Amino acid sequence: MVKCRPYYLPRELTSIILTAVYIPPDANARLAMKELSAAINKHQNKHPEAAFIVAGDFNHTNLKTVLPRFHQHVSCHTRGDKTLDHVYSNLAGAYKATPLPHIGQSDHLSLFLTPRYSPLIQRVKPAVRTIKVWPEGTDAVLQDRFKNTDWNMFTHTDLDQYASSVLDYISETTDSVTTQKRITMYPNQKPWMNRDVRLLLKARNTAFRSGDAHAYSTARANLKKGIKKAKHHYKKKVEEHFSNSNPRRMWQGLQTITDYRTTKPSPTSSDASFLNELNNFYARFERGNPTATTITDMTPDHQPLTLSPTDVGAVLSRINVHKAAGPNGIPGRVLRACSGELAGVLTDIFNLSLAHAVVPACFKSTSIVPIPKNSNPSSLNDYRPVALTPIITKCLEQLVLAHFKSCLPPTLDPHQFAYRQNRSTEDAVSIALHSVLSHLDNNNTYARMLFIDFSSAFNTIHPSQLIRKLTDLGISSLICKWLLDFLTNRPQHVRLDNRCSSTITMNTGVPQGCVMSPFLYSLFTHDCRPADGSNTIIKFADDTTVIGLISDNDEVAYREEVDRLAEWCDTNNLLLNTEKTKELIVDYRRNADPHPPIHIKGMAVERVSSFKFLGVHISEDLTWTTNCSKLVKKAHQRLFFLRTLRKNHLSSDILVNFYRCTIESILTNCITVWYGNCSASDRKALQRVVKTAQRIAGAPLPAIKDIYRKRCLKRAGKIIRDPSHPSHGLFTLLPSGRRYRSLRTKTTRYRNSFFPAAVRLLNSAS
Repeated sequence: MVKCRPYYLPRELTSIILTAVYIPPDANARLAMKELSAAINKHQNKHPEAAFIVAGDFNHTNLKTVLPRFHQHVSCHTRGDKTLDHVYSNLAGAYKATPLPHIGQSDHLSLFLTPRYSPLIQRVKPAVRTIKVWPEGTDAVLQDRFKNTDWNMFTHTDLDQYASSVLDYISETTDSVTTQKRITMYPNQKPWMNRDVRLLLKARNTAFRSGDAHAYSTARANLKKGIKKAKHHYKKKVEEHFSNSNPRRMWQGLQTITDYRTTKPSPTSSDASFLNELNNFYARFERGNPTATTITDMTPDHQPLTLSPTDVGAVLSRINVHKAAGPNGIPGRVLRACSGELAGVLTDIFNLSLAHAVVPACFKSTSIVPIPKNSNPSSLNDYRPVALTPIITKCLEQLVLAHFKSCLPPTLDPHQFAYRQNRSTEDAVSIALHSVLSHLDNNNTYARMLFIDFSSAFNTIHPSQLIRKLTDLGISSLICKWLLDFLTNRPQHVRLDNRCSSTITMNTGVPQGCVMSPFLYSLFTHDCRPADGSNTIIKFADDTTVIGLISDNDEVAYREEVDRLAEWCDTNNLLLNTEKTKELIVDYRRNADPHPPIHIKGMAVERVSSFKFLGVHISEDLTWTTNCSKLVKKAHQRLFFLRTLRKNHLSSDILVNFYRCTIESILTNCITVWYGNCSASDRKALQRVVKTAQRIAGAPLPAIKDIYRKRCLKRAGKIIRDPSHPSHGLFTLLPSGRRYRSLRTKTTRYRNSFFPAAVRLLNSAS
């Protein structure tokens, strides 16, 4: 290995470390990769921001098996019809390899590497932002002004005018005590760079141009001292970020110390015509929506929901001040700091809205920010709409949602795992796999899993249909009427930078930026249930999976279930995206017949060998190599940040805290689902990441196996204490009352799955 520092090097790279490799054809690939990865990891720990280039004759080995974050730049054959010579680096697309004639009597071709790396300053444009500056004592000034305001002068019989005048007054008062400032952020700027260092840097350059050797020497020495001081100050600042349990502050510390930024491409055009096209595209489901005038005449059957200033003040005091202000421009900081002063007038507005089942137009306005889905968007569908609604509206929604949940019957679909207490994606995947594995323990059986994809599910809901379903669930007619008004006549515009499109009034869909929207969607789909006992429908928000348990090649019930689901979607105005809908078939029979594809509306559904289901990669043979390799690759990305933290001499406690939050959380995602059936090589790959992190942190870290055991016991305990959980019946006490009844299993894969393994762990723990 050779460490070098060229005369010119992009600022984001501190040095280049070159590694020459030769692995003989008869070498032990596992031991060779272990030695090579250990050597590279050692230098990565010492130089986390360096560019690593690993080149040589690798023969039958592959560096990506141990260092998945390294990129292979050779795609051509180097000896006969084989690619034995590899060039790896930790920079994607850094080089293009061109084959050249061999040198002398060598039987390997030569490779010429052409640099293709673009410096960060060229790839990412400087970001210009307008920020609101809060002078010292601003909160106290606002509290005093709002406290001495006579809110009665805004009272009006027209609720729209009443609410808009109050919000306008809050906005104008805030603008009068704050200022705005435009700042420019450069992508390659070092995080410790400050104004003093810039002045010293300017002084050094001036001394250099003057030709005075003594002045230049003095200026250079002062610059070194200034940089050292700035780095020390920066280190203390970062340690403050990690000194408390606030996750946001911790992530801010990470972004600061590693100069990490999630750079998202911005739309290529921001003219009014483009924004209007986007707005019309997002409103395309508005056509064909029947009016809901028949529901608006419902007579109230309950007393209106009445809120107290204490309830409203509590919600205001919990506002996340870092969230976007929304269309009305009122920042969350004002509402939170002045929660006591504003609670009274906002309570009056909220109660009037609930009593008359009318939502002010300024509460329903939505500002949509288009975010490109890829780096080169070519159509309007390549822009994801991110809806911003007023923060005050979100506060009202939280209060209504709490009342909503208290009124729901206990008969809701138990297989809807989103937005319910003691339910998670882990439960959804565990129950789905349990139904499959328990069925496959029988002879002549197999399972088909259909992963449904909807097109803009939230945006196609008709409010009238939603209200009818809520009425059937026993929700108060007055609340239903208020909700109908909330979802209809919604002003919507698209905003990009300082430009806005024209406003369109929406009457279809539930806006995704609202607090209640995900919960309303789950209620909208509560009647989507299987009609046959051999089928199961697992739902997590808009992720829907149909599981057909097939015996003796009889697929009639499964195919009829899929047809019924397609009809249900048509009836409820949900659009099935057959192209993105995938099917996975689990069949262990040796002499299985070919499986004919499933059709939805005449279009065949693609069969896949692996699918990412709620964050877990499921393979058709129910092995977990694909899932583990994805987790290991993602964890290696975070090891770079851990190395950077160590380079800045942060304490082991901080490094361990960072590891637990950002690396261990990746490796153990839904671990109770898949770890029991992992192969030995997969477990070693996972533990290898832990050992690498342990060497970097300089402190002991829990083994993956121990975490799995602890999580299984914890999850099982929560299920046992929740009689409404769909898996509660799998944990049955024996007559002795000390041990749980074991689940009967025939195969190892079923025995090692979560529920049988959890029962064994509970019994061994007792």
